[in-house]
Amino acid sequence: MDELTKNRTSGPLIGIGLDQLHRESQEWIDSVEFWKDELYFLDVILRKKINDSTDQMFSELLGNMGKVHHHLFTYLIKDIYAHEKLLSRLVKREKGLADSDYRNAHKELKGKMDLFAKDFMEFKKMVFGYAKKF
Repeated sequence: MDELTKNRTSGPLIGIGLDQLHRESQEWIDSVEFWKDELYFLDVILRKKINDSTDQMFSELLGNMGKVHHHLFTYLIKDIYAHEKLLSRLVKREKGLADSDYRNAHKELKGKMDLFAKDFMEFKKMVFGYAKKF
């Protein structure tokens, strides 16, 4: 990764080495994997707490869980891996790529991760609020 730290240019996230941005991307992957485990746990909680399978709130929560799961694994994780592939191409000095391409993509992906983390926290509050009723 020494080559990455040498390859700095002006632009978004200037002053942060590409190796640090790579580490942050790896942390995002870890977070997504943890969220996957949390989703499984929340599903177990909901299924244990439900009294009536026709309960509208339960149906909505499960529907939302499905959307979260779909978003998490279909879009977010694919974006992170695509981002890491962009870094690999940059390290290989592929023509037509610049340091700023990776930094711009990183900044955009960070925004997505932050938004998803906030939305997921709200979802968990909703699930725990529902589970406390029973």
